[in-house]
Amino acid sequence: MDFDTVERFLKIIGDSSRLRILNAIGGGEKTVSEIIAETGFSQTLVSFHLKALRESRLVEGNRKGGPFVHYRLRDPSLVNFMESCDAYAGAVAGAREDIGRFEWPPWRMMSRGKEETWIRRK
Repeated sequence: MDFDTVERFLKIIGDSSRLRILNAIGGGEKTVSEIIAETGFSQTLVSFHLKALRESRLVEGNRKGGPFVHYRLRDPSLVNFMESCDAYAGAVAGAREDIGRFEWPPWRMMSRGKEETWIRRK
């Protein structure tokens, strides 16, 4: 395992503002204005975090013939990973009694698009 790479990845997604931004664009491309409207964050904060997310290669931006950049996840399956982490974190935190029965999905399921649902319990 490359611990340094895993640590960098977890640090970049471990910020609650970045998680909210990733969640906002997880449903499809959005402009900064749309991300601001969905998250309630300031333009400065959104731009700051989008820069970090672009540099980490989790997000990419494209101009579509106008002045606005549309941001999207480079890999839509990141939403699946975040949803699974949410379920696991809730179980670990004691929000649910079934932590002993929590089962991570198979990798082939985690790497599918957002429309796939795969959080399972034994």
